[in-house]
Amino acid sequence: MDAFYVSVELLDKPALRGRPVIVGFPGGRSVVLSASYEARAVGVRSAMPMATAMRLCPAAVVVEPRHRLYGEVSRNLMDIFGSITDLVEPLSVDEAFLDVAGARRRLGSPLDIGALIRARVATELGITASVGIASTKFVAKIASARCKPDGMLLIPAGDTVAYLHTLPVQALWGVGAKTVQVLARLGIHTVADIAATPRPVLHRVLGATGDHVSNLSWGIDPRPVTPVRVEKSLGAEETFAEDTYDDGVLTRELLRLSHKTGARLRASGLLARTVGLKLRYADFTTVSRSKTVGTPIDSAQLLYGTAVELLSSLGERPLSVRLIGIRAEQLERSSQTSLQLSLDRRSDNWRSAEAALDAVTAKFGSRTIGPARLLDGGASHGAAGSPRTKGV
Repeated sequence: MDAFYVSVELLDKPALRGRPVIVGFPGGRSVVLSASYEARAVGVRSAMPMATAMRLCPAAVVVEPRHRLYGEVSRNLMDIFGSITDLVEPLSVDEAFLDVAGARRRLGSPLDIGALIRARVATELGITASVGIASTKFVAKIASARCKPDGMLLIPAGDTVAYLHTLPVQALWGVGAKTVQVLARLGIHTVADIAATPRPVLHRVLGATGDHVSNLSWGIDPRPVTPVRVEKSLGAEETFAEDTYDDGVLTRELLRLSHKTGARLRASGLLARTVGLKLRYADFTTVSRSKTVGTPIDSAQLLYGTAVELLSSLGERPLSVRLIGIRAEQLERSSQTSLQLSLDRRSDNWRSAEAALDAVTAKFGSRTIGPARLLDGGASHGAAGSPRTKGV
């Protein structure tokens, strides 16, 4: 999708169309989650610090994210994809690979199918999609990026190598900023340069990545579309506006992050067997701990209890804390797992209460109701991006 979070927000805020819009939390150390193309035109990018984005585009309108809404639109999007073909491999909430070979007799040529997808997304969801069509996954990915926004690009199999050789090296998967620097020292700047470089030379300077980029430079990518892929982990983390030693601030933030993660687990139909804690100190040293629980869970309170245990296990902290995070790991489908009911009914009561909270939130919005400890008076102490909870 094109600027997905922004596009979804503009459905409710049409007056902002044509203006620079940034989705993210204002101030502090928060980052840009999504930017409209008007904001991108002056250099604003996803994951950029919000302070930098506002210096580049002081006229931008900042809209706070609504992840539950994005999840709902994402599910509708995946339903559209699933009606085209069973071979759908989601990459993120707004992007997927589709193998449409088996749909051609029913729906027409790849261009016809791409046009159908774009029309349905626009009509049914009110947002725009860019579609890349190619004989391999990575070339289709490149094509979708090259035709943004609101476009479609077909790269025929016979033209693949010629097209790739017009691109810079960073167009290839696995070639980041450091790899670009290494290759530049060898005089390699384009995909054509990579293709012309002997594989042993690339392997010597890049290791296994050298073999990988050599294959890609010739359009070789045999990976099939994989339709079933359970996420390996789900989680959330927060960077504090001011580093803190305060246990109360840390545990309060863990509670908020646990509710965010628990809601995502339940919305995705997933359970976690392992809970992970991440802590980053003021000097950017990062430590992590994890614990496997006896029964897979999706309850925020159980996630929180385990995370607090892990926090306590770290003992006295040598420095103030800059960032804290929680992860739910070893995920499995709840539909394929038998939940063992606890003899202690409190665990089941927590889960029932949180399921009711999900229903209320879905109807009235994410800030209608929540734990009393996360009311404004006890909200996370200056955490960038903390929601100003107004529920009880």
